[in-house]
Amino acid sequence: MELRHLRYFKALAETLNFTRAAERLHMAQPPLSRQIGQLEEELGTLLVERGRPLRLTEAGRYFHEQTGTLLQQLEQIAATTRRIGQGQRQWLGIGFPLDPVWPAAELTRELRRDAELQLDLVEMTTVQQVEALRPGASISVSGGSASTTRPSSSGAVRGSAGGAVLPRGHALCGTTPSLAQLAGEPFVLYPATPRPSYADHVLALFAHHGLSVKVGQWSNELQTALGLVAAGLGVTLAPASVRQQHRADLEYTGVSDRDAVSPIILSRRKDDAGPELQRCLELIEGLLAAQDPSSRESLTPG
Repeated sequence: MELRHLRYFKALAETLNFTRAAERLHMAQPPLSRQIGQLEEELGTLLVERGRPLRLTEAGRYFHEQTGTLLQQLEQIAATTRRIGQGQRQWLGIGFPLDPVWPAAELTRELRRDAELQLDLVEMTTVQQVEALRPGASISVSGGSASTTRPSSSGAVRGSAGGAVLPRGHALCGTTPSLAQLAGEPFVLYPATPRPSYADHVLALFAHHGLSVKVGQWSNELQTALGLVAAGLGVTLAPASVRQQHRADLEYTGVSDRDAVSPIILSRRKDDAGPELQRCLELIEGLLAAQDPSSRESLTPG
């Protein structure tokens, strides 16, 4: 199946007439009929009922709706590609995980204010980010809280002082517990998948202190994890941004261990040093500083 087949079928579906469709496509009617027949043969089903009047089959109506959306997207991609090639627009691809310390929404809002920037924000696992950062691949910068070997320069920032999230009325409420005290509690850990993730950072943090976590419940979503904590199934660690939710059934408190932080690991492709990327890095640094003034390291990769 080729792109021309989709365009031929689009013209036929909109005119419901082989002659008028052929005129629109600036071709003869018999070749158009043969092309539609080849398309039907490849799909293994009839797309049109060749009667008077010509009608789309149910499969044809579905194919028309879906390929129409696809053709519109391709047209937009082609137009944007031309503008980028002509220097009228810049492109920046960012990969991010479903991660509580990564300011994806805020970053997107800020970058989309630039009408000359084509922004592609893609949710990816850490492993997918590694592949997408290769030269010539789909993204220029990625971020998260899990580190791995990457073919790019990278730097870390203490994005947020880690804190404990407790159910309201818990015995540790009103205190600043240590990791050792938290290790004695059942833990709600997130995300369960994909890995590596923020969960691995938490496990490594406790292991560094010679402690182990008693995982009572796994969750894939931060909001689900908070709900489980509120229900009394355990405690958890979370970045300082959780404070902004002001939930009456939870208490957020600091942790006495100074290394209980949530790092941001930022990576960029080695061959990319454009002004769009630099602006993105500066925006991330500013967003994190506003979110948590305790951030201490620069995000600018070395």
